[in-house]
Amino acid sequence: MSPSIRSQVCVDRRRCLAVLTATMLAGRTPDLAAVDLQQMLAGWAQTDDLFTADTRSAIGQGLSYLARIQGADGAFPGQMGRNVGVVSLCGLAFLATGNLPDRGPLGPAVSRTIRYVAESCLDSGFIVRRESASRGEMYGHGFATLLLAEVWGMTQSVDLSDPLRAAVEVILAAQHSSGGWRYTPQPIDADLSVTICQVMALRAARNAGLFVPGEAIDRAVDYIRRSQNPDGGFMYQHQGGESRFPLTAGAIVALQNAGRYQGEELDLGYTFLQRRQSANLSLRQNNYFFYAHYYSVQAFWQRGGDDFARWYTALRHVLLNTQTMDGSWNDYVGKAYGTAMACLILSAPRTGLPIFQR
Repeated sequence: MSPSIRSQVCVDRRRCLAVLTATMLAGRTPDLAAVDLQQMLAGWAQTDDLFTADTRSAIGQGLSYLARIQGADGAFPGQMGRNVGVVSLCGLAFLATGNLPDRGPLGPAVSRTIRYVAESCLDSGFIVRRESASRGEMYGHGFATLLLAEVWGMTQSVDLSDPLRAAVEVILAAQHSSGGWRYTPQPIDADLSVTICQVMALRAARNAGLFVPGEAIDRAVDYIRRSQNPDGGFMYQHQGGESRFPLTAGAIVALQNAGRYQGEELDLGYTFLQRRQSANLSLRQNNYFFYAHYYSVQAFWQRGGDDFARWYTALRHVLLNTQTMDGSWNDYVGKAYGTAMACLILSAPRTGLPIFQR
């Protein structure tokens, strides 16, 4: 199959996936004559029992909350609600349930979100809102690039091609000589957390059809591998430090998204996560709960089988019991962030995001 034909097939599958996701999340049976994704359905059949009516209802309430509080400009009220990273995560939560720009029940909310992110693109290609930027501006840029790549891959919107390409160039130019990335769009240092975010963005861009140099990915993989401690967990920076649960989950996902699906480093990482699971299942005791499990659920989704079922069931129990009356989830970063992350985690068995696919 030629590269051009392969690219078109990928685009068509993403579009079909969006239709299929919206249909099944609504509890309806898809028309397989129109949606030829039997392989995807076979994968979902293995996890259908996990996606309960209560789960579907919780996601619906959470997304309705986000759409209800969203401003006309696409941003959200409250702490960090105007940060491009938080807005982008909200957009990813909308997309995960099959909503596309102006299509689906929450299509208008998706369009507002994309417009906000696109209008945050500077002439340099960097995506930021200075008035709401945190000290880790590359986090926001990474999540914003991920959102644009997912939307462009599913819709091929010409309006997003230029800002997406420019955003990818910013990431490539900011890669440090060690192979990683840091808080600012200059190659002056690196840490694992920001590196994970940029690898995810680059993978999404490559999935959408953009050219990403293999050398950049190889250097990032080397950086991630050298961040692993003997206990199987991953440290924050190469200067040394303890293994951290959120970083280990993210490192596994980043390695998988870079094409490394097997290896001792992954086996050790999974074992580390399983040893630490019970200590990381409390929203009240873990300030990084949503960050950690946004990645951990993706890691175990890739692993599949009983491991995913057990992992997801534990997370589902926590999230269904901590949703507030208005449909949101609380988090120290802000309610919009917590709600978006909770919906992304709960959507894992039936997500429509290409970046989540096996």
